[in-house]
Amino acid sequence: MIARIEQLDGALRCPKTYRPIRFDRKSGRLAMADTGKDCDFPLAGDLPVLIDFERSVIQREDVITTSAASVISRPQHSSLAKLIKAVLSPEKKATKRNVATLIEKIKCASAAPRILVIGGGSVGQGMDAIYDDPAITVSSFDIYATPLVQFVADAHDIPIIDDYYDGVVIQAVLEHVLEPQRVVDEIWRVLKPGGLVYAETPFMQQVHEAAYDFTRFSERGHRYLFRKFALIDSGASAGPGRTLMWAVDYFARSVFRSRTAGKLAKLAFFWAQYFDSFIPESFAVDGASGVYFLGSKSNEVLSPETLIENYSGAQ
Repeated sequence: MIARIEQLDGALRCPKTYRPIRFDRKSGRLAMADTGKDCDFPLAGDLPVLIDFERSVIQREDVITTSAASVISRPQHSSLAKLIKAVLSPEKKATKRNVATLIEKIKCASAAPRILVIGGGSVGQGMDAIYDDPAITVSSFDIYATPLVQFVADAHDIPIIDDYYDGVVIQAVLEHVLEPQRVVDEIWRVLKPGGLVYAETPFMQQVHEAAYDFTRFSERGHRYLFRKFALIDSGASAGPGRTLMWAVDYFARSVFRSRTAGKLAKLAFFWAQYFDSFIPESFAVDGASGVYFLGSKSNEVLSPETLIENYSGAQ
């Protein structure tokens, strides 16, 4: 179930000073928890915008003038468009399996687990089970305001106290941050000892979300990014079939200078993704469209030597 911001009372912290802050939704007042002094952060409607603008690509003026609207166009799709999207991008089996494992393990570890979704402006593909579970309290934030988020923030400085969450989910976000390692270090910080993280990140995908797309990770690169976490599972979240679909899409849109042409070409090759079910994991990892990591917060750090030794690709 989705948390209310009131449930985060005592858990919020200032992204500048790192001191605890409190938010009164009725008055819209943000104040230091220890001194009662007001904090200089804007509001987006009735949501606090907890961003250190001096260290973020997000501009304070843009947040204020747009009420923290998304800088990327996110249109409401028609029924036909939703159907086409479902054909082109059906729920990934790996995501469904990994989310089920996450839920099972997190409920075994805590009677009332709390999960933070980074980039939770919309419910990610395959994540419905987390939101629908009445035993799990879900908090989320994004760099834009929606009814699903409790606050607006930059993942480089998560405005949450240390050791607070039982789990963190970050799906299709790390490619859009300037410093992925800093974000993962923040995830480690806000998790309780032994807390779980589930991440999905693109590998073989073309640029999306325009100027706000920065990075890609192979499975080994992704694993090293989470080197302060003990491995539960990692691998390809989407295989070479989806990689081919993405390539055909961007080839057609580039040749014909048309996004529509790309989508039509992608639709013509929708069948390619179903070959992923027959591709061995070792080959899938090397040609993956995206990769995943499921792990637990640890005090041990994965060494480069162990990282190389545990390569499981086909080469």
